[in-house]
Amino acid sequence: MTNNYVAKPRQTALWLVENTSLTFPQIAEFCGLHNLEVQTLADQEGYRLPAESPIHFRLLTKEEIERCEADSNATLQIMKSDLPQPMARSKGPRYTPVSKRGDKPNAIAWLLKHHPELTDANIVKLIGTTKNTIEKIRTRTHADMMNIKAASPIDLGLCKFDEFDAMVQKARKKWEKEGKELPKSQAKVEDEMNTPDDSQKGGFDFSNFLGTGTSD
Repeated sequence: MTNNYVAKPRQTALWLVENTSLTFPQIAEFCGLHNLEVQTLADQEGYRLPAESPIHFRLLTKEEIERCEADSNATLQIMKSDLPQPMARSKGPRYTPVSKRGDKPNAIAWLLKHHPELTDANIVKLIGTTKNTIEKIRTRTHADMMNIKAASPIDLGLCKFDEFDAMVQKARKKWEKEGKELPKSQAKVEDEMNTPDDSQKGGFDFSNFLGTGTSD
């Protein structure tokens, strides 16, 4: 079950990976992430998100972690708070924290580049943006276009892996149902352009230095 009270699920998951012997499924369930996301965090090298302790932020107790370390089937229980919980939003556009709203143009640019099968409506639903913003980024008329850097909405924390994957699969099935060939992404086109074909892989030609086979 997705936990709606972990404000920074990826940072929390990383701390649990590095500091406990909890299983990936236990961590994923507590943080509201997909198992593969936790696996990726554990395997990631180079740049890493800053890990944040759920004990420090009063989400878990040391005793609760130890209880679940001793039983891989146990589920982590978040600490009870006296603060009132926010009302669930049943309908309307996805709510995005103010701190993450500036990341939306970067996510839109990434989705347009890597997943042309997604419609504007799909992107709006996935990250909570507007069709007008999407069109401006597509046509490169966005006011801040020079500063937009394509980045995965999953890495930016704008959506979860399972939400993203479900949306992509749904969009692809629609294309297939309509008998259309899936469009080639800009990322794939650029990759093909940067990959030399077989005719360019020959290397140095030594044939001019080889003898004709005749003897003196």
